[in-house]
Amino acid sequence: MIFLLAISVLQGAQGQSYRISLLTCDPGEEIYSSFGHSGIRVLDLGSGRDMVYNYGTFDFGAPNFVLNFAGGRLDYYLSVSTFDRFIAEYQYFHRSVREQVLNLNEDQKLKLIGFLEENYRPENRAYRYDFFYDNCATRIRDAISKVLGDQLVWHDEEQEAVEKTFRELIDEMVYYMTWSDLGIDLALGSRLDRDATPHEEQFLPKYMEQAFARAEIQGDGPTRSLVAEERVILDFKKPEGTFGAVNPYWIFWVAALVFTAVTFIGFKKKKLFIGFDVVFFGVLGIIGLVMSLLWIYSLIPSTKWNWNILWAFPGHLVLAVALLKNTIKPWVLKYLLFALIMADAAVVFWILGWQSFHPSLIPLLLVLILRTNYLYYNVGKFKKMV
Repeated sequence: MIFLLAISVLQGAQGQSYRISLLTCDPGEEIYSSFGHSGIRVLDLGSGRDMVYNYGTFDFGAPNFVLNFAGGRLDYYLSVSTFDRFIAEYQYFHRSVREQVLNLNEDQKLKLIGFLEENYRPENRAYRYDFFYDNCATRIRDAISKVLGDQLVWHDEEQEAVEKTFRELIDEMVYYMTWSDLGIDLALGSRLDRDATPHEEQFLPKYMEQAFARAEIQGDGPTRSLVAEERVILDFKKPEGTFGAVNPYWIFWVAALVFTAVTFIGFKKKKLFIGFDVVFFGVLGIIGLVMSLLWIYSLIPSTKWNWNILWAFPGHLVLAVALLKNTIKPWVLKYLLFALIMADAAVVFWILGWQSFHPSLIPLLLVLILRTNYLYYNVGKFKKMV
C-alpha cells in the first residue's frame, strides 16, 4: 500500500526523528473551497519522506453526489500525498499556506503517526462528513486531542469574549459570494443562530490555526506551547472582495420596485395583474418545498427548524395554481390571510433574533406583505367567487 508505514516499524524506530506540522490553507474561489482547508504534515527527518494527511478528500463523481451532500449522507475520506504534490495544488490556485510545527516529543509523534496510519487503513479512511462538527479541520484537532489527552490545554478563555454565531462565522467566509451565501442561509435553519464556543469555532481552519497558536502542552515536563514555530510556505495577496455585477441585493430591490409599480397601477385601473403573483408565489413555493425536504429528509441537523419556511411556504404553489383560475374559491382568501400572518411572523422572528435571514430578502418580504394584502382585499372584487 503506497505511503503506508507498518505500525510495527514505527514502534521499533524510536531513534528516528519526525517533524509534524499543521498546514492551514486559505480559502479558494469555489464554494467547496471557500472555507479554507487543513492538513497534517509528517516529515521523516531521517529518510526525507515528506507526507501530508488530508481528511478533506471527496469524490465529485460519486453517484448522487449532490443529493448525498444535501442529505448529509456524503462520505469524505483520509488521503495521503507527498508534501510537494499537496503544495503544488495550492501554488496553482494561488492560495496561501501556513505551517505550524507542533511541539511534540518523540513518543507523542509516534502515537500520532500510528493514529493517522490506523485511520488510513481502507476500512477506516472513510467517514460521514459533517460541515460543523466532523470535517477536515476538526478531524486533525480531535487526533491531536486523543494523543495528548489532558496534557493539551486550549486556553479557550482567551477567545470567549469574541461571540459569533455559526451563521456569522460562515458569513465571514462567503460574504462576497452572494448567491452561495443566500443559498446557505435559505438551506440552514435557526440552529446556526446561537453563539459558537471557541471549541466549535474550530470547524473553520483559520480558527483552528488560532486555537493551536494559543494551546499549551502540560504535564510531561516544563509547560510548552503546542506550536514550536510558524512559517509561511505560500503567500499570495488576497483578492479584494466584490459582490459582482449580478447579485441578489439589487435584483430583489428591482423586483420590489416592479411589484410596487404593478400594485399601484392595478389599484388605479382596478386590475390584479395576477400573472406576476402566479410567478412570485410559484417561486416561493418551490423554494419552500426544497427547504421542507431538507428539514424532513436530510440528516444534517442544521437544516431543521428553518423559519425561512414562514415566508417561502410550499402551499404557495397551490395558491399560484388557484390564482390562475377564472373563479376564486373562499379558501383562497383564508390562505392569503394565512400567508400574510406567516410573512409578518417571519419579520418578528428576525427582529427577535430567533433566526437571522439573508439581508437581500428584505425586499421580497415587503413584496409578499404588499401582494397578500392587495389580493386579500381585491381578488374578490375582480374575480368571481364560488
